[in-house]
Amino acid sequence: MNPFQYSKAKTAEAAISGYMQNENSAYLAGGTNLIDRIRRDVTHPDYLIDVSELPFSKIEKIDGGLRLGAMASNSDTADNENVKNDYPIVSQAILLGATDQLRNKATNGGNLMQRTRCSYYMSPHFACNKREPGSGCDAIDGHNRILSVLGTSEKCIASYPSDMCTALAALDAVVQIQTPNGGTRSLPLVDFRRLPGDSPEIDTNLKEGELITSIDLPEASKAFAKASHYLKVRDRHSYAFALVSVAAALVMENGMIKDARMALGSVAAKPWRDKEAEAMFIGKKPSRALFEQIAEKTMEGAKGYGENDYKIKLGKRTIVKAFMEVSGLG
Repeated sequence: MNPFQYSKAKTAEAAISGYMQNENSAYLAGGTNLIDRIRRDVTHPDYLIDVSELPFSKIEKIDGGLRLGAMASNSDTADNENVKNDYPIVSQAILLGATDQLRNKATNGGNLMQRTRCSYYMSPHFACNKREPGSGCDAIDGHNRILSVLGTSEKCIASYPSDMCTALAALDAVVQIQTPNGGTRSLPLVDFRRLPGDSPEIDTNLKEGELITSIDLPEASKAFAKASHYLKVRDRHSYAFALVSVAAALVMENGMIKDARMALGSVAAKPWRDKEAEAMFIGKKPSRALFEQIAEKTMEGAKGYGENDYKIKLGKRTIVKAFMEVSGLG
């Protein structure tokens, strides 16, 4: 482990100022991912800024929707009555991730920022363009069973492991950000993470020094509360990342689908939404045949790299199973 300096910020302005004034800085919240990477000699920050005591831990109603504070723990978020009643798929997804101990420590903002669990990224002994740009990607011809099949590039096939963010993406959540110039900006969660392209080392569309303050769930997404389901397929029941996950939600009217949302997890470097596939639900009567057709559309262009070829078929089956459950046909 490399030596580093540490400070605890009392205000967002102080945190951002410290970040901008010190090279190779990193924000520290719950630390459930960052500390792991530091210990594994994967990440080498010179300056850690502890933001865990900043006043962004509330979960509160806003503009008819719900604001999830960036510093609120995953456990508090999953257990919140407004989340469970109005956005139950978010609670489901969080409770299917990690362990109680990790959920108690992990923050909502940190969940957005977690990096891939690709074994080649997590070990400095292998080539990884995400960890060391230009070094290559040993995963492409290596052990890639848990990695991406959608949105990949010749530079990187890493997958993004967050369950919570897959559910948030399906519900059109918006990330609220404080900027170094004292302003704020909003970023749709579906645009928060990046696909690898030619720059896999850049995970998000955050700019230098920006700080996440909250994640907002819109009032309109409450409509999906009655028919939503988070289906996570994994090797074992506990403490395992998804092989494929699907956040599925429908609004029904007179036996027909009025609206639909779908996001896939662990198949790409970001939660995967295909709005053209979502549009195929509208005005249709739920059926296995319809869900199979939509699953085929969603997985179009998917590419396996050997050990993860199975994810293409598994992705289709998981979509169908999730929507069979949501529609009451399963």
